[in-house]
Amino acid sequence: MLEGKGLIEETDMPMKMQIQAMASASHALDLYDALDCKSIASHIKKEFDRKYGSGWQCLVGSKFGCFFTHSKGSFIYFTLETLNFLIFKAAS
Repeated sequence: MLEGKGLIEETDMPMKMQIQAMASASHALDLYDALDCKSIASHIKKEFDRKYGSGWQCLVGSKFGCFFTHSKGSFIYFTLETLNFLIFKAAS
């Protein structure tokens, strides 16, 4: 696992969820090839949906941009290895 090797760029998540996000990303990288961003993102999204309720979104890649609206306390953007991760719960 890759714990401790990530860098959180921006977040408004509680610390417990931040730790879960990093652990989920690390676990997904253990399961899938780092080039398989779609499977990595799907794995993280399903894990967050199961643990925190439906409506989560996850983007994984090395170069992307986006604009979104999220529910307060549900956003994190971090780097792990060479990939960037964006996880958030869609605003209702």
